Amino acid sequence: MKSKHPLQDYEGPLRTKMGGCFPGERAVFRGHDLHADLKELDWVELYTLGITGKRFLPAQVKLLHALWTYTSYPDARLWNNRVAALAGSARSTGALGVAAAIAVSEAAIYGWQPELAAADFLVRAHECVIAGQSLQDILTLELERHRYILGYGRPVATSKIDERIPAVLALMERENLEQGPYLRLAFEIERTLFQMGRKLPINYAAVTVAIPLDMGFSPRECYLFVLPSFQAGMPPCYLEAAERPEGATFALKCSQVHYAGPAKRRWSDSQ
Repeated sequence: MKSKHPLQDYEGPLRTKMGGCFPGERAVFRGHDLHADLKELDWVELYTLGITGKRFLPAQVKLLHALWTYTSYPDARLWNNRVAALAGSARSTGALGVAAAIAVSEAAIYGWQPELAAADFLVRAHECVIAGQSLQDILTLELERHRYILGYGRPVATSKIDERIPAVLALMERENLEQGPYLRLAFEIERTLFQMGRKLPINYAAVTVAIPLDMGFSPRECYLFVLPSFQAGMPPCYLEAAERPEGATFALKCSQVHYAGPAKRRWSDSQ
């Protein structure tokens, strides 16, 4: 029987179904012996098992791998990679640089927040379609509420096809993986938006959550899955900046900055 205060219910030893470490003996991962039962798993298989508690077919795991691989861009101009590069330039540690870069990957406009919102919308839209609502009505209402549909349009290349999507679809075809209901819905949303006069091509956010949704992930599990998806591009940016002279990455003269604030003044004028 539960007490009146939730903390009283959880007082004492930690109760968990996720696993535990028994130094010198074994490690348990979601009820499996990590070094016996799961010793053949690669890292993505283990990572998704930890998130969902489920095992996936080899072709599905290969596709999940690709969703990370195809967005691993070692370009220091990208907002999150820039943080890693500047950390290397400032002679910070790799752990701090990469961790900070992962943290800022949650940018609201073009980071992981759109992925979570896109997954949530796909689930809601799918339920509404099954209930008999027209997709155009669903999109009209969503646009009235939020003015945009996350997962559609791309700030850096609004009118172009997201180069990662054809690569994902080609892999699915090679692995004989059919498009599931969420991925089909994601592309139907793109077509319907075009018919409504909204030229917002589908972007990687919608695809990278639709595929896990079709594998049984929840929106929160989709979010956790995409967390490391940019990480492979970060260490190269950190390393290259660390190899340059300190402070030399993205060096900029003051004369190159267009300033429109208060005019230059003497310190004595402010006394």
